[in-house]
Amino acid sequence: MRRLYSIPLISIAIAACSPVCGQTTSSSATLPRVVIPTSRQPIQPQPTKRPAQLYPWRQNITATVFWVGEQPTQNNPTPNCKSSWDQNWMENFGGYDDPKPANRIADHRNSDFRPKAFIPKLNPFYIALPYNDVRTYRSHKPEASRVIPWFKRVNPRPGRTSLKGQWVQIYHGGRSCYAQWEDCGPWVTDDWHYVFGNSPPKNRSNQSAAIDISPSVRDYLGLQSGEKCHWRFVEAAQVPYGPWKKYGHQPTVAADGSDFEAKRKYLEYLRKLRDAQYQKQGGASR
Repeated sequence: MRRLYSIPLISIAIAACSPVCGQTTSSSATLPRVVIPTSRQPIQPQPTKRPAQLYPWRQNITATVFWVGEQPTQNNPTPNCKSSWDQNWMENFGGYDDPKPANRIADHRNSDFRPKAFIPKLNPFYIALPYNDVRTYRSHKPEASRVIPWFKRVNPRPGRTSLKGQWVQIYHGGRSCYAQWEDCGPWVTDDWHYVFGNSPPKNRSNQSAAIDISPSVRDYLGLQSGEKCHWRFVEAAQVPYGPWKKYGHQPTVAADGSDFEAKRKYLEYLRKLRDAQYQKQGGASR
């Protein structure tokens, strides 16, 4: 758990829905909709035509940087070899997500953002937010089913988080990226009024920091620790292909945008048709 800080010319808007959990919209004309990058150019903000949105923006939120494998310090006694939901986070990630720029690949031309030392086994675009829906290994917090918009749809078993892997869109400096929620923090883990409601962050440390971002998010957006950003939740279907889908448990996509898994399934389908036709012809010849 994190306690201290340490492209496109064409866009496709995803249909907006009405707010949930009593949320009111915080979007403005200066913020982009969910967009599909079609070039390597920075995303330009698009005006929002509808005032109501399912997941409103949290605006001007102080971000701090954290990373997988971050070691404890006097000000941050909690190591990040584990996360709130993954006891083997560093091992499952594939190693130490070294934040030093000299030890990282940050290439907008090739859409590659990761540590140089290894290929990540999990998505290097990750974040932490100050809420944990799990109370024990056998139960959720009492408000979880009421305040988390997708809780009932996910219907997690008791003690299993419904938050891990949820996508967010982050906007800073004219560019937008996507990342997955993988840990809790900074500082607090019970601030659902901010994460899912309309309240300002409960934390007052580090300029009221209220989102932790990974080194890859930092490098892609040019967002340094202590700077402000806007963020909001998005559904998985709204997330475009980008460097946030190159590694980890994501569909493997070629440079031309084709989906290897979709091709594999189609070839498997053709094989079954061929086998069925062969058997049919063989039976008829008998």
